[in-house]
Amino acid sequence: MNRPTRVLWGVLCLLLMSSVPAAAEFERLPGALKSAIEEQGLSPRSVGLWVERAGDDQVLAQLNADRVFNPASTIKLATSLAALDQLGPDYTWRTELWATGEVVDGVLHGDLVVRGTGDPGMVNEEHWRMLGKLRRAGVKRIAGDVILDASFFDVGPQDPSAFNGQPLRAYNQGVYALHVNSNAQRIHVRPERGGRSVRVELDPPLPNVEIDNRLSPARGSCRGFQRGIEIEADKDAGRLILKGEYPANCGDYELLRSVTDPEANQAGLFRLHWEQWGGELDGEIRSGRFTPLQEEPLVTHRSRPLADLIRVSNKWSSNVMTRHLMLTLGSERFGPPATTEKAREALVLALRELDVGVGGMVVDNGSGLSRHARMSPYQLGEVLKAGWDHPLRPEFQSSLALAGIDGTLRNRFNNGDERGHMHLKTGHLREVSAVAGYVRTQSGDDVRVVLMVNDARAHVGPGRSLQEAVLGWVRQL
Repeated sequence: MNRPTRVLWGVLCLLLMSSVPAAAEFERLPGALKSAIEEQGLSPRSVGLWVERAGDDQVLAQLNADRVFNPASTIKLATSLAALDQLGPDYTWRTELWATGEVVDGVLHGDLVVRGTGDPGMVNEEHWRMLGKLRRAGVKRIAGDVILDASFFDVGPQDPSAFNGQPLRAYNQGVYALHVNSNAQRIHVRPERGGRSVRVELDPPLPNVEIDNRLSPARGSCRGFQRGIEIEADKDAGRLILKGEYPANCGDYELLRSVTDPEANQAGLFRLHWEQWGGELDGEIRSGRFTPLQEEPLVTHRSRPLADLIRVSNKWSSNVMTRHLMLTLGSERFGPPATTEKAREALVLALRELDVGVGGMVVDNGSGLSRHARMSPYQLGEVLKAGWDHPLRPEFQSSLALAGIDGTLRNRFNNGDERGHMHLKTGHLREVSAVAGYVRTQSGDDVRVVLMVNDARAHVGPGRSLQEAVLGWVRQL
């Protein structure tokens, strides 16, 4: 089916579907899918489904395909495909180190300015190597300050507690043009031998974060929320507090949290890594804006290419990384600074250029961490169709989690027939469960699947169980 014919068919299909009551459409579903929805006690109106064979675009099952749902993280499929299409798989982000004075005998007589463009893949190792380049550029001592210029992103105030009141959760962190590790730190908890105490370490060991360890060893099972650990973080004071009784027989335990703000995280890592390279800093580390007067920076660090980074953001469903992708779309199309408004418009335009219908769609921040995002199963099916037909399909498809093997699906479908035969993006919020991607059937066909459930119980069991039933049914085709 050529593209114009498909678009016309899609419009007609949506018009026809909009006139069909959900109950009547539900009755036309294959028996196994009807039973699965009924067994989970879900209303047919709360379920959106689109199943389409890739070879001939034959629709195999549909339910409420034109109704907009909250797609949760499955909307990352739209953002990442748009980024691949618009930016290219070899696109990289720059982080630049500029000097405001001369470098003489290893001493920078002035300030060092760190300017970021929103590298979504900047991690410890990359940051450490970047400062190694600065040492090789002849700088041993910085006589002035280090200025962090993150003005490339202009998104206004951000509150990591706004979504669900969990400001320390890594997935809730805002965007920042100089992010490292997406502003997440690992907290390692380990009982000492003999069970006399519990050791706590932060990775990376930020020098500007003090650990106040009030954990005491105890007997008991390894159950319960965070194994009985209470975490508090005074980000202004740079203090991490851990309280509670930790079952000594639980062994090592690890939590991923954000215990400081992005600027303090960058500052702490700069001091840590610069000292590891033998570097010295006389002044402070502070935020600011900088207009280059020189022709070239002392150091330009390039990120890993986009094709590599979307494998991280999609497989592990990184909200921060995906939001950086969307902001980059906006800055590339409309110029810096990157704003939320530019990003939203750029994403919608990119989807239109991919022949994806955008009527009624709300992309919000592009990551799915939103109560406002909306997309229909049919529209997300069009994204999957566009990705399947795209010259960069291998890069796009391989960025999705592989059932039973990696990413958000590493602990699902481990022993079933579906293992290794499904590339999927999952989505999960309170009252939202979603999955979308590509399934290879037992008969060798490739099928595009979209399932969205918006229901009060979607996130506590029924949504996931329905996913498994639908995907299992598709696999058996």
